[in-house]
Amino acid sequence: MHASDLSRRTVLAGTAATAAFVGLPSLQGRARATESAVGAAAAPYDWRNVVIGGTGFVTGVVFHPAVKGLAYARTDMGGAYRWDDGAARWIPLLDWLSQDDANLLGVESLAIDPARPERLYLALGSYTQSWAGNGAFLRSDDRGATWTRTDLKVKLGSNEDGRGTGERLLLDPRNSDTLWLGTRHDGLLKSTDRGATWAAATGFPPVPSASGQGVTVLVAAGRTLYAGWGDGDGTATANTLYRTTDGTTWVPVPGQPTGPTAKMPMRAAYDARAGELYVTYADAPGPNGQSNGSVHKLAVAGGTWTDVTPVKPGGSDGFAYGGAAVDAQRTGTVVVSTNNRWSGGDTLFRTTDGGRTWTSLKDTATIDVTETPFLKWGKDAPTFGWWIQMVAVDPFDSQHIVYGTGATLYGTRDLKKWAPQIRGLEETSVLFLISPPAGQAHLLSGSRDIGTLYHDRLTASPAGGLATNPVFTTAAGLAQAANKPSYVVRTGTGDNGNGAFSNDGGQTWTPFKSQPADAKEAPGPIATTADGSALVWSFVHWDGTKHATQRSADNGATWSVVSSFPAGATPVADPVDPKVLYAFDTATGKLFASTDKGLTFAARAIGLPSGDAGYQLAAAPGRSGDLWLSTKGNGLFRSTDGGRSFAKVASCEASYTLGFGAAADGASYLSVYHVATVGGVTGVFRSDDAAKTWQRINDDRHQWGWIGQAITGDPRIPGMVYLATNGRGIQFGQSA
Repeated sequence: MHASDLSRRTVLAGTAATAAFVGLPSLQGRARATESAVGAAAAPYDWRNVVIGGTGFVTGVVFHPAVKGLAYARTDMGGAYRWDDGAARWIPLLDWLSQDDANLLGVESLAIDPARPERLYLALGSYTQSWAGNGAFLRSDDRGATWTRTDLKVKLGSNEDGRGTGERLLLDPRNSDTLWLGTRHDGLLKSTDRGATWAAATGFPPVPSASGQGVTVLVAAGRTLYAGWGDGDGTATANTLYRTTDGTTWVPVPGQPTGPTAKMPMRAAYDARAGELYVTYADAPGPNGQSNGSVHKLAVAGGTWTDVTPVKPGGSDGFAYGGAAVDAQRTGTVVVSTNNRWSGGDTLFRTTDGGRTWTSLKDTATIDVTETPFLKWGKDAPTFGWWIQMVAVDPFDSQHIVYGTGATLYGTRDLKKWAPQIRGLEETSVLFLISPPAGQAHLLSGSRDIGTLYHDRLTASPAGGLATNPVFTTAAGLAQAANKPSYVVRTGTGDNGNGAFSNDGGQTWTPFKSQPADAKEAPGPIATTADGSALVWSFVHWDGTKHATQRSADNGATWSVVSSFPAGATPVADPVDPKVLYAFDTATGKLFASTDKGLTFAARAIGLPSGDAGYQLAAAPGRSGDLWLSTKGNGLFRSTDGGRSFAKVASCEASYTLGFGAAADGASYLSVYHVATVGGVTGVFRSDDAAKTWQRINDDRHQWGWIGQAITGDPRIPGMVYLATNGRGIQFGQSA
């Protein structure tokens, strides 16, 4: 989903650390919270996803060849899933990963044991950059219910360029205790004890680089193993495919295709009936930036290569090939996908004669997105999809094909009618949450990749799809007028305007009549005064560059610079007094306030923690000047005098994000919901006594990686809370 700039270097250490059995995979530093910070235990919470449906890049699906209905999916940053055929939905397998292990929610590759259906293997790690932690390897003997973990000495990059290649993890067909793992910058690794320890594979000649793709795919053809190498230069002499017949010595495959159309192997699939290996190629790792590619097949026994490319890229029709899958029931039946084909749109090509002729499945497809209307992207009808780097064919049903896109997983049972096969799989990276005090929807959200949503139901994808007029790819701001909840404003990245307002609580939108010049490249957070009469819009470029904040008093028709506002800060409106707004300057540790509807701002409290743009200021609903400041490891601070002074809240050690909900029965203060560290435990907490004591309301099975972005309670339902995750969508919890 959200690729980062690739600048990193990692060094292989001979073997990984010893493995540890994980029944309930634990949070680092998990301890019993101190009684002084934690009150009586909260009633058990029932946690579920707010249904959107996919929204992220499904980078791999593997059907088990021996068990009908058993399949696994991997995503670039949202964990792994097992398909429950009886319930017709995906079951998340990695929700136990803690915030400390958030980097492991990205799945670089997965592998199954064809002879032992209970066994599952995962290679985890989202980024290879210097600031990211090392990867980890998981093995399960019960289809992902429990895991044994090995911490690796290398980094993996499931959410970087090249995320659609693979699988890079392979079980050796000659010995089920032996596994191979292809890395991006540390060559080929081998384990002979089911992943308990790893070492560099001997006899593998390519030299790793700090900036390439390394091993892009591993596949077995009978007892012979093949490894794709992604660091070739595209010349006529470059070797991009290696093989071993003894597990010790790897040699270039004779006669392999070379040149710019075969620069990088993307996927490979073996037709065991025909003895033919199909390989897709691209000129770049993708999913973006590809413009050339091909499909070739190798007759394994005879060593003959054949170019079976369905349509050759060229001119204005540049694209690459990505996914590859064979039909286990029909000899010579293969499906491949195009990728990054913007002129004619990506498609799946299918052959039933070993690649002599191909049919584009898109040409006869009908797409039904009734369950996930956002996939229309503001248009009248959905497209076949983009970023198609994987395709899989059910080994028990030749007409059951699935393919992953940048936003969903489409499936068919008849090769003509397609629909998302996505129930249970939620991969949204969520940035903003609002629970309105009135109206049909109990939740509005703003996210990466899908903009803003009006959740008319929590258990179904929003009927209106994503917010339009205009469409945003990623939300940059979302705010509601506290005393006029029908009025909502949003900002974001988009090509047809970057700000809009709603007068019906977020169901329909009207773009601002004008916008500041900085809005196009640097849309940032926005606030509306409690009565909706003034807007304050901050501008921050994705690279961190801050621009002057601007204000509008005519609903976005005109804008003027607010020179006294701390550039780049997030404006926060007082929920009672329409004249008052606040801003916390994370660069200097100063709290600023305005008493003239945002015309001017002046510093109040100083000397607060500084230096982290992720610090968050929140205003308690229904109370003027009641401010709470989350400063991560520096803890939680509170002001009851409008930010003139702050006191540190002693009941927690760290504070990541905080929100409010309806007061509990008999309580005199709102329920405070908090992602925090209390008594050594990092999790989701609730306080019904204004932060004197906390009750943990999640558990070790429900941690979801990074959850420090946004949280809010429901102002109408005591005990109901909504939680933003970075890759596992929106979680909502209520007392079971």
